[in-house]
Amino acid sequence: MSEQNVKRLPLGVNDYKELREGNYYYVDKTMYVEAMEHTSRFLFFTRPRRFGKSLFISMLKEYYDIKEQPKFESLFKDTWIFEHPTQERGAFQVLHFDFSLVGGDFSDVAERFNTHCGNVLDMFVDNYSEYYSQNVIDMVRSQKEASEKLNIIGDAARKAGHKLYIIVDEYDNFTNSILNTRGEPDYRTITHGTGFYRNFLKIFKAKASRALLIGVSPVTLDDLTSGANNFTNITSSESFNMALGFSEDDVRQMIRYYQGVGEITRDEESVIAEMKPWYDNYCFAAGCLGKAPKMFNSDMVLYYMGNLLGTGQAPKNMLDPNTKTDYAKMKRLVGLDRLDGNRKGIIRDIAETGYIYNAIRDSFPAEEIIRADTFPSLLFYYGMLTIGGTRGERLKLVIPNQNVRVQYYDYLLEMQQETNHIDLHELSDAVENAAFDGNWRPLMEFLAAHYKEDSSIRDAIGGEKNLQGYMNAYLHVSRLFIAIPEQEMNHGYCDFFLFGDWRRYPDVRHSYVIELKYLKSDATDAEAESQWQAAVEQVRSYGEDSRVQRFSENTTLHLVVLQMKGAKLLRLEEI
Repeated sequence: MSEQNVKRLPLGVNDYKELREGNYYYVDKTMYVEAMEHTSRFLFFTRPRRFGKSLFISMLKEYYDIKEQPKFESLFKDTWIFEHPTQERGAFQVLHFDFSLVGGDFSDVAERFNTHCGNVLDMFVDNYSEYYSQNVIDMVRSQKEASEKLNIIGDAARKAGHKLYIIVDEYDNFTNSILNTRGEPDYRTITHGTGFYRNFLKIFKAKASRALLIGVSPVTLDDLTSGANNFTNITSSESFNMALGFSEDDVRQMIRYYQGVGEITRDEESVIAEMKPWYDNYCFAAGCLGKAPKMFNSDMVLYYMGNLLGTGQAPKNMLDPNTKTDYAKMKRLVGLDRLDGNRKGIIRDIAETGYIYNAIRDSFPAEEIIRADTFPSLLFYYGMLTIGGTRGERLKLVIPNQNVRVQYYDYLLEMQQETNHIDLHELSDAVENAAFDGNWRPLMEFLAAHYKEDSSIRDAIGGEKNLQGYMNAYLHVSRLFIAIPEQEMNHGYCDFFLFGDWRRYPDVRHSYVIELKYLKSDATDAEAESQWQAAVEQVRSYGEDSRVQRFSENTTLHLVVLQMKGAKLLRLEEI
């Protein structure tokens, strides 16, 4: 295949027409068009950031836009919808708002909102000028208020028999920013009563034949309920679980394509094995557990693939630098920078165990964000938790992958470093010795010694999880290991699996399964011995697990048991 025919990787490309006309690689999501039509005329859909929401919306716009009908073949050839077009293809005039463009200070947010919507509506009548009289176009342009422009367009379209499809991307972007920076009173002035956003949304339902709102969380929609009632929320629908993001099959097909054109020389399994712990494992519908594959974060996969195609190697930092900004925003919006006691405890428990049992609320007002029982739902919507199982009526919400786990560990590290500072350079030296030379004992003894000294951390964390939480925070500091706590292995849960990331750091030659055991300070010698023997059997069983064997390939696997009695290191051995 000639170089000019090789499909380009769509890094940062959110415009569907640009993607198709520019010969970019496309992961087909058009099969969800038909399902959306059969679900409701008015849809609401959320996903975490960097899951391809904007590209998906752009695809819908090109499919439904009456002016794009002549380009249907060029834009959709070789996609699912090309072979299965619906009756409503090319049947709409599309109004597309992007509320991420409404930013700035609260003092003039109403003006900026009105300006953005007004500009969209003015461009709309220009774009569809052949469908409207000059009088209607002039009336729209003469209005100062965007709501009046929309009313005029809606009335004229209905009178002429034109159908409007109104799409809003990032519907909650500016409202979340106001909620975070200004607080609930100012947020309520926009979303309640006669607030400008509330009033504008009322017109959507009155004028649109179809409408789609897409964003990150349902908080704003709940506060706009009376203005946007009857929107069908498809966020947790089984039918749309895989509508955004990449399945493993999607990723494998991408790898095979670039192997076929000579852009990738590495084998498929090694690439999947490298990406999977970092970007995979998202599930958005409980009914899909065990029936549908987990999803990869699509932008993260493209970031990795961009490095692989450019250098032949995975990126040194598996976390896309662009996500630093994303997580900073998320940290503020979710309130992680001002956690109260209850929510701080939830974050700590999730970081220590990797999961929490909780229901997911599909709607809740902003005033309930600070409630402890609502907080896990918010973490789910922001991609900090995903559905990993069920327990009766509750869901087991789990940390999806290493990419997210690092964020939790950072919170633990901040808490612990504030009260008892550890020299992280010394810690990194100990981790390197364990990774490169198999000299693991100094690392474990270093952490055990600091744990003993740090009674304040133990008091703050509390309970028998304190040791594991302490280890969690510090074992993730180095990227030489991928540290996974509470990994299910052979019908048990291993406290830590540290597998050496030898694919990115070829000098790493060792991996570890670590079982931690904690005894109260008044435990007897017999109790200690019984616990030790049980730990030995457990760690041996974990070492035989097929996943452990697979992930630790090309490294020497060490099985280590660490036993603490109170704050004292009682026993530390390799089995």
